[in-house]
Amino acid sequence: MAVYFFDSSALVKRYAHETGSDWILALTEPAAGHSLYIARITAVEVASALTRRQRGGSISDTDASTAMAAFRHDLSHQYRVIEMTPAVITQAMDLAETHGLRGYDAVQLAAALIVQKMRETLGLSALELMSADRDLNDAAAAEYLTVDNPNSH
Repeated sequence: MAVYFFDSSALVKRYAHETGSDWILALTEPAAGHSLYIARITAVEVASALTRRQRGGSISDTDASTAMAAFRHDLSHQYRVIEMTPAVITQAMDLAETHGLRGYDAVQLAAALIVQKMRETLGLSALELMSADRDLNDAAAAEYLTVDNPNSH
């Protein structure tokens, strides 16, 4: 059983068909038994991405509604959600300054690093960051996280 932290660019592939969707679907299948972490802001970003695709016509109203319902269910039942605490925000500010990341990318990385530190403290296995964002992936690698890009699968 593996431990994954998904940013929005990777997680949306579970709900809207894109490059890497099949791979993400396999990783997030409940029967696989993996631990799946997300930052609380990922909920907003996924909802926005699905709505923008619907309004842009790349997915139908029915598919968008189905995807949002599935996401809301998974949010309540499958993901371990990292809340936006002062510690996350402070670390995100530092990461934005260090790596020149966009705001939410810095928050995603801060949340992943906090989970990683907690796991290390408890003697648990390392997590793997899933992201299709090159800048975020580069910064995460520089912070010694294992990274995988679903666009490569």
